[in-house]
Amino acid sequence: MALESEDRPWGSWHVIDVDHGYKVKRIHVNPGARLSYQTHEHRSEHWVVVFGIATCLIDGVTTMAGPGHTIDVPLGAKHRLANESTEELVIIEVQRGAYTGEDDICRLEDDYGRNEVV
Repeated sequence: MALESEDRPWGSWHVIDVDHGYKVKRIHVNPGARLSYQTHEHRSEHWVVVFGIATCLIDGVTTMAGPGHTIDVPLGAKHRLANESTEELVIIEVQRGAYTGEDDICRLEDDYGRNEVV
């Protein structure tokens, strides 16, 4: 079975593992790029920084995280991951919840004109 992968305007994501109740992704964020400010109705997320410096906005609080650091995104939290450096950012994202589909994204703000619910 081939696992999902997708290029996005800010970089790319690659599913590493998926089963009932969880999904694990490797996320690459290009220098100077950021994901949409978003929420999820069905899942929480846990980010582990592998390479680079992550700028993490969670419910209005900004935190910087480097390699080995982790960030928790509770279910329903408004969040955004950004790469403000000149090097690629790589994180491992563990999604936990009854549903981990890509259409569980409610975009609140987006740099690429994708302000609709996916």
